[in-house]
Amino acid sequence: MPRAAGQIDRAKNEAILDAASDVIFERGLAAPLDEVARRAGVSKQTIYNHYGSKGDLVRALIERRSQSVGASLDVAGAEAFPEETLSAYARGLLHAITIDRGIVLFRLLVASAGQEPELVQAVLPHGFSAARTKLADFLRREAAAGRLDIDDPDQAADFFSGAIIGHRQLETLLGVSQSLTDAQIDHIAHEAARRFMRAYAPNA
Repeated sequence: MPRAAGQIDRAKNEAILDAASDVIFERGLAAPLDEVARRAGVSKQTIYNHYGSKGDLVRALIERRSQSVGASLDVAGAEAFPEETLSAYARGLLHAITIDRGIVLFRLLVASAGQEPELVQAVLPHGFSAARTKLADFLRREAAAGRLDIDDPDQAADFFSGAIIGHRQLETLLGVSQSLTDAQIDHIAHEAARRFMRAYAPNA
């Protein structure tokens, strides 16, 4: 069955982002868009049609990772199982900040702050803000349903994310931390969710 135009556009988008991730990982932010286009099997103009600039392309890479972090919050019925949902969110966030390509990308952005300030300023403020906003909205719904006692969902989202990230992101960026196993990630995510639920339990 032939794909609809929207499906083709999505496929091209994913191909471009996958290629950009590969090329930037290998060659840094100075990697030419021609190489991204070649690996994606599209023209350079197609990249510009989808993303107006290299900054927009890098930002899209980060936003895609942010969407994967918040994916657990979109699962049908997630609100009914807040601890499990928060644990899944924590796992996604831990994977995102420890994956090799994510580490390399953020290192490149930090290193490029002096040489390409406009690119960095266009990208870094986005970070995982979309996932954080989605988390705050989830906590707001949990509070409205009476499952959590939260006065400030935005602040609570910051607390939860901070408990997960802690010192890990900085140590990972500096290359002084050991890689977490899947079992360790599961344990940290479960504990973070359990402790958060206890801290914000109604009438606690």
